[in-house]
Amino acid sequence: MYLKELQLFNFKNITTADLEFSSRINCFIGNNAAGKTNILDSIYYLSFCKSYFNPIDSQNIRHGEDYFSVLGKYNVSNEKTDTIQCVQKRNHKKSFKLNKKEYDRLANHIGLFPLVMISPYDRDLINDGSDIRRRFIDSVISQFDKIYLDNLINYNKVLSQRNALLKAFAERKYFDRESLDIWDLQLSGLGAKIYPVRKKFMEEYIPVFNNYFEMISGGKESVSITYESQLIQHNMDELLVVALDRDRILKHTTVGVHKDDLLFRISGHPVKKFGSQGQQKSFIIALRLAQYEYIKNLKGYKPVLLLDDIFDKLDEDRVEQLIKLSSENTFGQVFITDTQQERIEHLLEKINTDHKIYRVMQGDVEEVKNYFNGD
Repeated sequence: MYLKELQLFNFKNITTADLEFSSRINCFIGNNAAGKTNILDSIYYLSFCKSYFNPIDSQNIRHGEDYFSVLGKYNVSNEKTDTIQCVQKRNHKKSFKLNKKEYDRLANHIGLFPLVMISPYDRDLINDGSDIRRRFIDSVISQFDKIYLDNLINYNKVLSQRNALLKAFAERKYFDRESLDIWDLQLSGLGAKIYPVRKKFMEEYIPVFNNYFEMISGGKESVSITYESQLIQHNMDELLVVALDRDRILKHTTVGVHKDDLLFRISGHPVKKFGSQGQQKSFIIALRLAQYEYIKNLKGYKPVLLLDDIFDKLDEDRVEQLIKLSSENTFGQVFITDTQQERIEHLLEKINTDHKIYRVMQGDVEEVKNYFNGD
């Protein structure tokens, strides 16, 4: 599976673009803020029905325009091409179609066209709160487990209702245990389904991550990931009973799978505090490549891989390891952005595989012909 064609209208700073891609390596070169990342984000839209960077769809419409459109044509097999289109008009509901058929639920699209993106913004996985690390776990599992995704959506809905009820109790100075029990029962049941799936995933995922980090770093550092959950030692029913008084005081639910977290360590210490910029970036790249490998093994084919400005702050040895992975056909279709033409040229010479180069300038995109001849 690979993306053959991409058509953009009024998406972020790109007025229009009509691009045909290589099935292997596609590179976008240009200065910062030229629009390179916006192209990757449009491809991300085709897989996840939303932007990687901005969850408010209307804010991805080019300034002064009334709508944006993202259309992609995927080669699924020798006989089949799938067309995906997303259209967002101002003050209208987002339209998302597969082969001209509108989705009733966008969740039904997730996982059909698997994709992994590595971005400088991934540093938030290390530096920000536990919610972003939970979203990381959920985003991987949701691409291959629809039941998990449905349970997660329902869990969050029930959690919101329970929190609203706790707040109402405090504001109106009353307490109705039977009303709370209704939500507790649902929350416990859904949490009991979500936790074992996360636990199994992490048990299988962590060894893959360790392998990729060792390859990228050349075995120079020792790293670890620990999955933390309150459900490791207690079930949801017990947790909710013990936490009831605290929940009433704080007016929200303080226990459950929505408190799960991942602990990242290097040489036994938190990566956030003790990892250098290069080490942190290597950690993030290994996280994402392990995600890629995991999804690939489950799906039986290679996801699309987006690499947004990942070579900055990596030493030459780590860049060489990434190049080696690409040259060994570990990945399928890859999209790369970079500001340095020489670095991209060096990468392509090392890989020696089919590729296309595009130059991006202030939202305009053009293919670079005869790249190595300088034409």
